[in-house]
Amino acid sequence: MNRLADAASAYLRSAAHQPVHWHPWGDEPFAIARSENRPILLDIGAVWCHWCHVMDGESYEDPDLARYLNEHFVCVKVDRDERPDVDVRYQRAVQALAGQGGWPLTAFLTPDGDVFYGGTYFPPDDRFGRSGFHTVLERVREVFHQEPDKVRQTATELRGHVAASLVEASPGALSPAMLAQGAELMARLFDWRYGGFGTAPKFPHPGALEFLIARWWDTREPWLREIAEETLTGMARGGVVDQVGGGFHRYSVDERWVVPHFEKMSYDNAELLRAFLHGYAAFGTPLLRETAEGIVTWVLEVLADEDRGGFGASQDADVGLHDDGDYFTWTPDEAAAVLDADEWDVARRRWDIYPEGEMHHHPEKNVLWVARTIDAIARETTREPGAVRDLVERARAKLKSARERREAPFVDHSVYVSWNAMLAEAFLEAGAILDRPECTAMALRTLDRIWTDGWDPALGLPHRLADTRTSNLTSHTAYLFDDQVQAASAMLAAHEHTGEARWLERADLLVRRMVADYWDAADGGFFDTRAAAEALLTTRAKPIQDAPTSSANATAALVLLRLGVITGDAAHRERAEHLLTAFAGTAAEMGIHGSTYLRAVDFLIQSECKVVVAEGPATSVGLLSEALRTYRPRRVVVQQAAGAADALTPPAAMVCAASACAPPARTVVALRDTLATFGRPG
Repeated sequence: MNRLADAASAYLRSAAHQPVHWHPWGDEPFAIARSENRPILLDIGAVWCHWCHVMDGESYEDPDLARYLNEHFVCVKVDRDERPDVDVRYQRAVQALAGQGGWPLTAFLTPDGDVFYGGTYFPPDDRFGRSGFHTVLERVREVFHQEPDKVRQTATELRGHVAASLVEASPGALSPAMLAQGAELMARLFDWRYGGFGTAPKFPHPGALEFLIARWWDTREPWLREIAEETLTGMARGGVVDQVGGGFHRYSVDERWVVPHFEKMSYDNAELLRAFLHGYAAFGTPLLRETAEGIVTWVLEVLADEDRGGFGASQDADVGLHDDGDYFTWTPDEAAAVLDADEWDVARRRWDIYPEGEMHHHPEKNVLWVARTIDAIARETTREPGAVRDLVERARAKLKSARERREAPFVDHSVYVSWNAMLAEAFLEAGAILDRPECTAMALRTLDRIWTDGWDPALGLPHRLADTRTSNLTSHTAYLFDDQVQAASAMLAAHEHTGEARWLERADLLVRRMVADYWDAADGGFFDTRAAAEALLTTRAKPIQDAPTSSANATAALVLLRLGVITGDAAHRERAEHLLTAFAGTAAEMGIHGSTYLRAVDFLIQSECKVVVAEGPATSVGLLSEALRTYRPRRVVVQQAAGAADALTPPAAMVCAASACAPPARTVVALRDTLATFGRPG
């Protein structure tokens, strides 16, 4: 066993048996490299990353290569989920050198931590015109010792490039035109045939869908709804969603949404759950509700710790090096073996299960995707649509039961604060929109655990929570802005859903901590790390793009705006405006990756909707539920305590927008109608 055996990270522990003398991230390996004048090999990967496991198996488990590495390099392994701050800096450097990044990230550093060469996956031997890892290592060693001036020059240039690229702020003016231009750009990227944006590989971009749904609600322009609804529908019918077990895989390798990269990430499913919930609430499309229900099912069955609260981080794609989604895919024989004749007849048509499958490594393996509608199958088979639907559901249940007897891909149960907060906020919305109180309860347990196990008044929240059941494991965690802001957002949502003061108090404490530790007082915006970051991470980033999760700075603007509406404190709105102005000069360059920023600008310059629900008899609960489940952009719900100076006569709800308030609504129908019409822009 090497130094990784006691690491909290599942990815690092998976390499503990390797003959490479791995070090976790920290000062020690760099001190060794300086004292012995050796270059550093930095490997950054993740437990869900297929090619990380491939490179581990091909290279790092090779005794001869490990012997060479141990003699000539100091080797450091980093889990990108555990240390996203390390990952983002070295990704920028390697992208500048190699023209691409990704995982595994393979970087060669000076003893001071600066990159002078790197790439991603390297095959073990020379092949296909590419240098193999053995060749690369020999050349890197030679250059490091024989051309030190060249190494220093490259390292210095890359350090400057990374430092400049990490600060994405550029001031400018905010205007409604930014919103129209953003929507038009998304329309130009839209795939009118299959939905989504761009071509293969195709990512979901839930932030863009959220922005477009809000624009449609405001303007009622049909093309905005078409883009959002067609994209949600295309994904829901594709293989990018697990048609048997629910939940989304990370992205699609083809433009049709059929063949995914099979890993499932908690953050993807959190943001997609909200997008599908909002799509269903806005459009009423049943398929969108069904897909949201599927995400909830997968999260509860696979990621959730329902006793203590908390969600795991991810589920791997594979169970072996030569596997490629085999757990999730089916040959015709495998599927037919668990279904009766009628179920098989319908299932093969529904999910396109035929001898010519989609997987290159095993051509009979089929990714299940919705190839035919229920009505189309009914016409083909002369069955009633209701009978077809019943057969589809029976087939799904049997396939799921059979799949559960297979060896399942690894689930990383690490509890990362930002991703847990995102899922908790999505589950609060699922509780309201899907009428699933167990989702609300799970969300509140999770947020309580985050606070109880993580909050430090002097530091805020850590990136990951320690698992008290495995206290022997060492966690090399960090205090990052993303965790503070996502938790603050979820705490505000908990306050809206429960009316309990403790959630608002926690959100306020988090915002105070954010401003104290991360705010750029000179130019506006928040940095990603505290000022007292590790010596090796001296440059603080100030990002604004969605990459891959919603921008932390844009989310912060939304948090500040919501907090201002709830508390009436204008200082929060002023800080949000300062923040958004600080990035306005780069808005046009962000493209679709600026979607959350555009949502925040929309909240600032359009009219927010404040819904005040008075406490009262049990009948007022229906008003609160309606306020929480009805779609309305920029909506903030405030539960008014009995006895307040301006209290409504309960049960009642008042909708305020565009500097005016509608008459109190005293029935669910009246509130629904008011939310649909009152104070709408234009």
